Amino acid sequence: MSSVFDAGAEHEQVVFCSDPTSGLRAIIAIYSTALGPALGGTRFHTYPDESAALADALALSRAMAYKAACAGLDLGGGKAVIIGDPATDSSEALLRAYGRFVASLGGRYITACDVGTYPTDMDIVAREARWVVGRSPTHGGSGDSGVMTAYGVFEGMRACATRLWGSPSLEGRTVAVSGVGKVGARLVGHLLEDGAKVLAADVNPAALAHLHEAHPEVEIVADPDELIGAPADIYSPCALGGALTEAAVGRLRARVICGGANNQLAHPGIDKLLAEAGILYAPDFVVNAGGLIQVADEIEGYRAERARVAASRIFTTTHDVFELADAEGQTPGAAAVTLAERRIAGIGRLRRILLP
Repeated sequence: MSSVFDAGAEHEQVVFCSDPTSGLRAIIAIYSTALGPALGGTRFHTYPDESAALADALALSRAMAYKAACAGLDLGGGKAVIIGDPATDSSEALLRAYGRFVASLGGRYITACDVGTYPTDMDIVAREARWVVGRSPTHGGSGDSGVMTAYGVFEGMRACATRLWGSPSLEGRTVAVSGVGKVGARLVGHLLEDGAKVLAADVNPAALAHLHEAHPEVEIVADPDELIGAPADIYSPCALGGALTEAAVGRLRARVICGGANNQLAHPGIDKLLAEAGILYAPDFVVNAGGLIQVADEIEGYRAERARVAASRIFTTTHDVFELADAEGQTPGAAAVTLAERRIAGIGRLRRILLP
């Protein structure tokens, strides 16, 4: 087994959290605090092994740092994963034990919701730690961050449409949405309102049933794998990451990739394969930043309209990424990383100036 120090060599800090009595096994990864405290959600997920959980925490925390930088936030990047099945393993004791570990970091890490956790869970975590956002409205929070994540992805999609077809409207376009949970279902609503035709798939039959009840006009595709090769203008991954493999790129018929999932590319080289295939890729950490923007707004005292205005700027940021890619001969994914790293380096440099 390789050293955990080698695995997290790019990261400032990786914390392993254990409380055998409650069953808590968690990893908190802090990629960077150059711009500010590391903010990132808590993912509660059944991993095949601890190495997979560590790899997920490291990759997600790095993406969060880039996401915050591209969104113009004074925040760094972090992420936490709790190993287990939230349906059977989550408990007040486990969440409060996790909150104690968050508190032990003294504000270097601010947590929020992610896959498998909800605002009510964050309310419990907050009983042990001050550094918690994504809380329920009854506790002054913004609620489900999927609301603004979906809106931001929609704005990113409009930027893609502008670049390819000369108009931000998605009317008459076909969009294939893979994953219709907290983000995907809301994205479908925005697309239908804008006049798009929607194809949808999900591994969860209950999610599909709920979507069909709300939007019977959506065409349901039984197998998410089949959706990759479906005839569509835009393919929108909104489930877990890693869906875009070499094989998937070879089957794609869409001209645009723009979705809410984190770490959509199986590996960084997929970015180049998409460009060579003439498929426009909207980097995930740029277009799915709406949820981060929403929960970050809680730090000042949540105001929905202010958060929505900030999330609408994802349209401009996505456009800027494409412009930078053209100017420097980069793929969109590489250009987005360049944009983020330049801000992290530039603003982070100012932190070396001692303030009285």
